[in-house]
Amino acid sequence: MPRGQKCKARAREKRRQARQQAQNLVGAEATTSANEDSNYQVEQRSRSSQAPSTVESFYRGRLKEKVILLVYYLLYKYQNKEPITKGEMVRNIIQTYRNHFLEILKRASDHMEMVFGLDMKELDPYRHVYILVNKLEPCCGTVLNDDGGVPKTGLLMTILGVIYMNHNRATEEQVWKILNVMGLYWGRRHFLFGEPKKLITEDLVKENYLVYRQVPHSHPPHHEFLWGPRAHVETTKMKVLEFLAKVHDTDPTTFPFLYKEALKDEEERAQARAAARAHKAAMASERSRAKEHSRAKEGASTTPNKV
Repeated sequence: MPRGQKCKARAREKRRQARQQAQNLVGAEATTSANEDSNYQVEQRSRSSQAPSTVESFYRGRLKEKVILLVYYLLYKYQNKEPITKGEMVRNIIQTYRNHFLEILKRASDHMEMVFGLDMKELDPYRHVYILVNKLEPCCGTVLNDDGGVPKTGLLMTILGVIYMNHNRATEEQVWKILNVMGLYWGRRHFLFGEPKKLITEDLVKENYLVYRQVPHSHPPHHEFLWGPRAHVETTKMKVLEFLAKVHDTDPTTFPFLYKEALKDEEERAQARAAARAHKAAMASERSRAKEHSRAKEGASTTPNKV
């Protein structure tokens, strides 16, 4: 083969090898890139499977913080007897979580009911104005801790519930077992309720919400709690049972014996109210007849005798 043709052949071969190498390099890069894309997608899927739990945990934590802050805000408003509006709650507490207002408000109001015994009511559905109402019905013009202090109705309702669930009397051990779960301990001052022992064995007793007495003939001597006369007036077994059911996220009918007793108590109260109304009406009628009789006698005494 002539020298010139040999040179051209070698050149063509080099170009072919160069093209082949280039193609191989491109193929290798494509394979590497495809593997990297695949690995990236797997990693992204792995991250995406983990991210929701992390984000969800953070999200739930932030919502919980908002609930706690709103509870303290509502308590402050109640103590200062100030109106509560949706606008203020969103602006001062909820802020960027305004889309979750109803959820945060529901959880906070449940907490207010179970811990402090305060029901949240919407006064004005158009302007979204709310108030907190004590679960006890005042019999003497005042309700428990209606003095600007920390409401203790929720604590009282819990103790009344323990008494009710233990055949209308509860030992100290039974009461303190529940109070310990709530973070209240004998001899240890509580940041909201003060000294628990003094509160339940002295303060609530003096206010006639609880009876605290030594069990007769007990050896060694021990004490028990009963409902006080004011508790019988300001609340009912049914209300206490409903409170307990809500705490346990259930229905009052899941406690059949207690529910039956509460229904009987409601019937007896209704009959007592009806009898009281009938007695009041009878007394009013009697007074009316007495007045008529008195006027008739006066009229007869002033009539002149005919001659």
